[in-house]
Amino acid sequence: MTAPGRRSSTFTRLLRHGFTDPSAAERLLESAELAPITADPVLLDALGATADPDLALLGLVRLVEAQGGHTDRQELLDTLIAAKPLRDRLLGVLGASAALADHLARHPRDWQALVMYEPQDLHPGVAEFERGLAAAADPVALRVAYRRCLLSIAARDVCGTTDIAQTAAELADLATATLRAALTIARAAAPDDAALCRLAVIAMGKCGGHELNYVSDVDVIFVGEAGDGADEGKAVQAATRLASHLMRICSETTVEGTIWPVDANLRPEGRNGPLVRTLSSHLAYYQRWAKTWEFQALLKARPVAGDLELGEQYVATLAPLVWGAAERENFVPDVQKMRRRVVENIPAAEVDRELKLGPGGLRDVEFAVQLLQLVHGRVDTSLRSGSTLEALKSLAEGGYVGRVDAVQLDDAYRFLRSLEHRIQLYRLRRTHLVPEDDADLRRIGRSLGLRTDPVAELNREWKRHTSVVRRLHEKLFYRPLLDAVAQLAPGETRLSADAARERLVALGYADPAAALRHLEALASGVSRKAAIQRTLLPVLLGWFADSADPDAGLLNFRKVSDALGKTPWYLRLLRDEGAAAENLARVLSAGRLAPDLLMRAPEAVALLGDGDAGGLAPRDRVLLEQEVLAAVGRADGGRQAVTAARGVRRRELFRTAAADIVASYGTEESPAEADQGALVDRVGAAVSDLTAATLAGTLRAVVRDGWGDTLPTRFAVIGMGRFGGHELGYGSDADVLFVHEPREGVDEQEASRAANAVVAEMRRLLEVPSADPPLLIDADLRPEGKSGPLVRTLKSYEAYYRRWSLVWESQALLRAEVVAGDGELGQRFIELIDPLRYPAEGLGDDAVREIRRLKARMESERMPRGADPTLHTKLGRGGLSDVEWTVQLLQLRHGWEEPGLRTTRTREALAAACAAQLISSEDAAILDEAWVLATRVRNAVMLVRGRAGDTFPSDGRELAAVGRYLGYGPGHVGDMIDGYRRTTRRARAVAEELFYGG
Repeated sequence: MTAPGRRSSTFTRLLRHGFTDPSAAERLLESAELAPITADPVLLDALGATADPDLALLGLVRLVEAQGGHTDRQELLDTLIAAKPLRDRLLGVLGASAALADHLARHPRDWQALVMYEPQDLHPGVAEFERGLAAAADPVALRVAYRRCLLSIAARDVCGTTDIAQTAAELADLATATLRAALTIARAAAPDDAALCRLAVIAMGKCGGHELNYVSDVDVIFVGEAGDGADEGKAVQAATRLASHLMRICSETTVEGTIWPVDANLRPEGRNGPLVRTLSSHLAYYQRWAKTWEFQALLKARPVAGDLELGEQYVATLAPLVWGAAERENFVPDVQKMRRRVVENIPAAEVDRELKLGPGGLRDVEFAVQLLQLVHGRVDTSLRSGSTLEALKSLAEGGYVGRVDAVQLDDAYRFLRSLEHRIQLYRLRRTHLVPEDDADLRRIGRSLGLRTDPVAELNREWKRHTSVVRRLHEKLFYRPLLDAVAQLAPGETRLSADAARERLVALGYADPAAALRHLEALASGVSRKAAIQRTLLPVLLGWFADSADPDAGLLNFRKVSDALGKTPWYLRLLRDEGAAAENLARVLSAGRLAPDLLMRAPEAVALLGDGDAGGLAPRDRVLLEQEVLAAVGRADGGRQAVTAARGVRRRELFRTAAADIVASYGTEESPAEADQGALVDRVGAAVSDLTAATLAGTLRAVVRDGWGDTLPTRFAVIGMGRFGGHELGYGSDADVLFVHEPREGVDEQEASRAANAVVAEMRRLLEVPSADPPLLIDADLRPEGKSGPLVRTLKSYEAYYRRWSLVWESQALLRAEVVAGDGELGQRFIELIDPLRYPAEGLGDDAVREIRRLKARMESERMPRGADPTLHTKLGRGGLSDVEWTVQLLQLRHGWEEPGLRTTRTREALAAACAAQLISSEDAAILDEAWVLATRVRNAVMLVRGRAGDTFPSDGRELAAVGRYLGYGPGHVGDMIDGYRRTTRRARAVAEELFYGG
């Protein structure tokens, strides 16, 4: 007996052999069932070699207990000790799968399925599995026989007799045999139906590709034809009944559980289409209606059951369509759509544990291989394999994929599939999530041969392999293109020029010949620069292809590289700073504005990095103004000073546009910004602050150049419209008023001449043609409009507004804010106009009617001829004008009593109106959504086209680029237009009720 406080030697040995609960294991080993073999050392060694020794021991005790009598029990124990193959197989399964241990406890004689060790037992095929299922005459017996066969597959798997590819192929062969057995049972139950028709079962997905999981839906398509002399309609009905019965046999739950669901949703029209079609009906559908993903799915089509001759005929008939899919009109947008990972459908808490759909997961490998098969399999029949690993090998042998990349991807895919198998094997449940529990991770790690620190080693290996996949799945497409143009790696098979062009076209490049020229210019040679480019380009090309205009992205990258290629920091920035390369790719391929700004001063690419010199966050207005004024102070003469100020503006416009693009597209590390309003506010504030700083610098330069330190008159610039509202877009003019006040002792005419000269020179210098975009100053909102003086004194404004002010001017003044010049003078101007824009007791009825009349007139007179009023962002239905006039009417009527309404910003005023219960929260949300969307569309048009516009572009690529900026994937332009119309239609209804009805 063991002394109290001391552990037995058995306890210590159990710990050493990998048991995590030695006390429980010791009790099980001392049980009567195992008494005959407890002392034999081979038992403990064999248990210690399993994935979970505790689980294996418990399963063994249950199995021994379940034996029918003493003779059966002794036979099991004797064989276990004497036959190492059985011992390793049985205990290996019991230590890896609780579900198969349950099966053995229910069917205690099935352990004998693991005794045989004949040559055919090492790698059985369909014929062997058919023999194993032959006796099953009903669904329950089929389930038992299926699990018995599955037991032998799992045993070979956990013992290492088969690798992952062989195991997956055996599982597919077992599925084939099971489908055949199920069809036999269905036919026996309905012999009349069986006589009427020919029915072929086509395996799809992983079963068709000979790479099935332990637990997976088995995807199928059914093809039916009439039997000899039978009516086609009745034959198809009979075939449908047989197919439905086959599906129930496999899918339904009985006392022995289920086998697996049979899924026929890959058929034409999916679950809405008929379950069984004739071959001619299939062909008609694929010729006319099928989408690219359906041809991709057919890559794995394989006849497995029923009339195999009909099945082979089906595959042969559709093959030309499958291998011609890359020539289809919508292939490129379909591919772009499919290539975007659907990670957003995975719950956020599961993304990092998702083996199949997560970043660097199994789907990344499978999709990459399948796309390359579709592109190149048309002319190279060696690529036409349903197996991912076989296809990957053929792609490497043909030069379509780099050999080293293929080896690394093969290794990663095998590991991830092995991990998936071990996870599913435990409970025989369909899952692709890596468990979080340490006990589960320990069992899985040990089952994969990681014994030192199974949990840490498993996590490390898993992350390493997903990282490899994430890094390679894009390179897979593009590395061979570089090898083809750069003529590197002697001895490797290279892509032909035709194959390279085909691949570029398939990935969205409209001018593959030009793209290849750019690649050759960037990547050829043996210089360090070319070597770094060869490292960067495979990933960059993928990001370009993810945009609406890959050609522009690549061309712009070449231009930037030509301009900066000799600077030491440029390529180092892209190579070493994780965010810089992806940010640059997004910016260069998102439209014309940002690349044009960058080309004028390519060194601004440093802003895209994540180091000290980089940063896309907008600059504070005070800091911007300080920088502009300092640059002006260093310059010689007004023109040079304003050139310096415009240079700062160009750089900051690029920073703002780049930040907007990156936030709208998202990156691999961070998703796109979900709050569209925040994006609009950031752009509006940044561009408005930048415009104010530019005007301040220009004013300083002009005054200094013409009058030295002091202008004869105090001078202020008042922002109006979107400028005053902090809502400027990329293409907006600066709406302003100019106010001055003669200094003491200065003649008013002299002061007026000086003020007018300042304005004229500011406008001239800000519009001088140069490498920097002009800043147009618009003073048309001044008293008397274009007919009135450009600059007025404060007293003149006071006299005019007291005597002549019209209601539209009060409305325009709602947006007035001091932006540059003499702050104290500007503030007195604001105090002067406050009673006009927030009239005591609100607007009278006549003024309200006048505003309504003005808006109706503006809509009818200013809408461009031929413009679609449902898509015009400014004057159209539910657009900016509708929302802004509605909000401004509320401000004019209630601003005197609601302080929150006294703001120049539309969204702030709308929120204040809602808080004051002047508008319901639902109506406020509708108006806000429409205003944000219309503003985003205007910003998108400017970013994409490089020039301002109030409606969607007509060019297909430009329209697609606007869609990408707004968050719509490839092929969803129609959804974007429908969404815009739906949003603005709701806003129009609210605006009409509030603006005209109140």
